[in-house]
Amino acid sequence: MKIPRVLVVEDEKAIAELISVNLRHHGMLAIHVMDGEAAQRELDQVLPDVILLDWMLPGQSGVVLAKKWRSDPRTKSIPILMLTARSEERDKVSGLDAGADDYITKPYNLQELLLRIQVFLKRTKKKDDVGPVIFKIGDLNFDYTNLVLSNDKVEYQLTQREADLVRYLCLNANRVLKRDEILMNVWGKDDYFLGRSMDVFITKVRKYLKSQNAAKLQTIHG
Repeated sequence: MKIPRVLVVEDEKAIAELISVNLRHHGMLAIHVMDGEAAQRELDQVLPDVILLDWMLPGQSGVVLAKKWRSDPRTKSIPILMLTARSEERDKVSGLDAGADDYITKPYNLQELLLRIQVFLKRTKKKDDVGPVIFKIGDLNFDYTNLVLSNDKVEYQLTQREADLVRYLCLNANRVLKRDEILMNVWGKDDYFLGRSMDVFITKVRKYLKSQNAAKLQTIHG
């Protein structure tokens, strides 16, 4: 059985060591680096299953690194969990918009962190029967396997979370979906993922579709 590999990009040694010890205790391989350059060297050698990424780092920030790795075909689909002391709503939106799949603020509960990592690992396992993987959304083509939404003019590289959301919406086109239904089917039993966080992903999907007049994603209040 493959041991899950987690890249911990954190410049505070005490925090990184605490995380690493707990990851190892739960059967994962933790690789700790302290800045973006060291992280890139690790990614160039072996790709991890999950990246834990601090926002405030020496040199390039976590936001810059997330954008960089999302634009690289080799690292575009690796789940990124951003760790930061920046807890304001606009910071969370910026982190998710940069390409993070999730966002957790310091100080955080280690059990919560481990649960979120386990959610990522479960969702990124290869599925034998995922159903349709190619969809047509107006003038846009959606390739779920490669996480790409595109046409002759544009190409949007989605995160795994965004792709899961778009696929679920495609499979349920012309239906009214309750928030709880979307949360359960896209994020599963992740008690720590909040509906407000989902709104960030919905907003990004709206932008993708609106830019090409591809489809209308309508909110029905109540």
